[in-house]
Amino acid sequence: MSYFRDIVGQQAVKAKLIREVQEGKIPHARLICGPEGSGKLPLAIACARYIYCYNRSATDACGVCPSCVKFNKLVHPDLHFIFPVVKKKSGKDVVCDDYIKEWRDFTGANPYFKLNHWLEEMGTENGQAVIYTKESDEIVRKLSLKSSEGGYKSVIIWLPEKMKTECANKLLKLLEEPPAMTLFLLVTEKPDELLTTIVSRTQCLAVPKTETEAILEMLVGKYGLEEATARVIAHQANGDVIKAIEALHLNEEKKLFFDLFVSLMRLSYQRKIKEMKLWSEQVSSMGRERQKNLLDYCQRMIRENFIFNFRRPEIVYMNNEEQQFAARFAPFINERNIEGILYEISEAQRHIEQNVNVRIVFFDFALKMIVLLKQ
Repeated sequence: MSYFRDIVGQQAVKAKLIREVQEGKIPHARLICGPEGSGKLPLAIACARYIYCYNRSATDACGVCPSCVKFNKLVHPDLHFIFPVVKKKSGKDVVCDDYIKEWRDFTGANPYFKLNHWLEEMGTENGQAVIYTKESDEIVRKLSLKSSEGGYKSVIIWLPEKMKTECANKLLKLLEEPPAMTLFLLVTEKPDELLTTIVSRTQCLAVPKTETEAILEMLVGKYGLEEATARVIAHQANGDVIKAIEALHLNEEKKLFFDLFVSLMRLSYQRKIKEMKLWSEQVSSMGRERQKNLLDYCQRMIRENFIFNFRRPEIVYMNNEEQQFAARFAPFINERNIEGILYEISEAQRHIEQNVNVRIVFFDFALKMIVLLKQ
């Protein structure tokens, strides 16, 4: 799945990429920015496939030429992938090639995924995924080789914001003085975390949220959902294809997050300190990425409950179970405390990123909720 036709929605973005290739105006470095689930990575792969295709049409790659056959398994010799990885048991720095088979299989099966999905695939859910400094030497080495098929040498970098500083600096030198016929496609969700000098040397392509109607079409056409059910899921996905796909499988993780959120709010309101401490210990046993995802979920639920008070169902993005809880809980989220609650969630996220003791982070957050919910 790495054709333009497989990407959900994003017609304007696809048309722009195709037009640039047809007109021979391909920038040597492209920064593809956008929210989760918007299809940035599949767009990058489809664009590279289209460039390499021998018999491309006006709208897509042919799918049968030698280049496309290699792209079907993501094994084209002139296509290189850089992505966050986790150290193996040896403790030595690793490079992407240590995980390249898993990456090709995983990405080829479905290029719509999040970092925590990739961590699970590597079997390192508790790990901190980064792009190590050693990777920059690999990039330099690969780009110094002659192109296998006489065309472009391409590097797709997924989540370049995860690069170590030294790696980012070496990449900057490559972007400043790129070898002939090289193409960099940087796929990011947080361009503000990249070196400003890297951003300034790339051409930015902003990918918006996926259109709700396009997600609806995917759910009906690809997954065979009835339109009424698909429409509810597409609305709740709010432009995130990954979220829509996860909803199909009745995500156990989301149910866990809902139960943990409800439990924390009730315990905090009732000032049950001993139970709150047990709650923080339960959360501390989860993997780091899952902890961050829980805080993302809490952040979303606080916002949704605040909006719920306005009685405008068309702008509420909660499922039935969440809305049933909101009917009782929403009045406690108001103009006096919403900023404070969201700030404390952001602080907890920051502390987890900085490897602060997780038990302390979550227990401190729970204690602060006691005060904030009473405002």
